[in-house]
Parts: sequence; C-alpha cells; structure tokens
Amino acid sequence: MNQTTIFWPVLAHVLLIYIVYVVIGRRRYIAVKSGEAKVGQYKVRSTEPASTVTVANNLINQFELPVLFYVLCLTLHMTNGVNYITLALMWIFVASRYFHAWFHLTSNNLLLRNRSFVLGAVVLALGWIWLALHLLAIV
Repeated sequence: MNQTTIFWPVLAHVLLIYIVYVVIGRRRYIAVKSGEAKVGQYKVRSTEPASTVTVANNLINQFELPVLFYVLCLTLHMTNGVNYITLALMWIFVASRYFHAWFHLTSNNLLLRNRSFVLGAVVLALGWIWLALHLLAIV
C-alpha cells in the first residue's frame, strides 16, 4: 500500500480546521455588525458573546485530541505501518471530528457531541494499539 495515503485524512482534518476558522470569522463579524459585541470583547474570551465562544471552543478542540492523530499518522508513515485498517481508522477518526464540530456548531447537543468524541477517541486508541503491535512485529 502507498504509505502517503495516510496524509489524505490529515488533509481532511486540516480542511475542517479552516472551515471552523471561516465560521468563527463570520460569526464574529455578524456579532459586531449586529451590535451583539464590540471588537474589544474578543481580546479576552470571557467577554466574548455566546454566539462566538462556542466556535472558539470548537477550534480549541481541533488542537487537543487531534494532536495524537497527527503524531500517529506521521509515525505510521515513517514505520511503513499504513494499511487498509489503519487508513480506515484514521478516516473514521476524521469523520468523528466533522460530526463533533457539526453538533458543536449547530445544535450544541452534548449527547451527540460526546458520542462523536468518544467514537473518535476509541478509534484513535485502536490506531495506537495497532502501531504498538506493528512496532513489536518489526523489532
């Protein structure tokens, strides 16, 4: 299998981050234009209006658990550990991040957000377990 295919899920997650940046920019612009917020409120998150703080929190979420995803993808690539199973796991992880962001930025349904987060965390853990087994096999 071509080891570089592992970077397609990475690129898909990077796209999600840029989508969230667009959403936060748009919501902040609308909040200021409508009078809901003043530009100075964005200096400190505690004074940011609720309509934009949720997006800001989601953006932070895209740099927490996904850090382990990026390290795993790079490590799989470097050790020739990419196969159909690991690639599928990484795509499922990225899909779970899209669902998490969707629920967070729309209804903010905590149950659905939590389920998508847990799915991603479990899938990512399975990827790390597979990497450990792969490393044991090549030693």
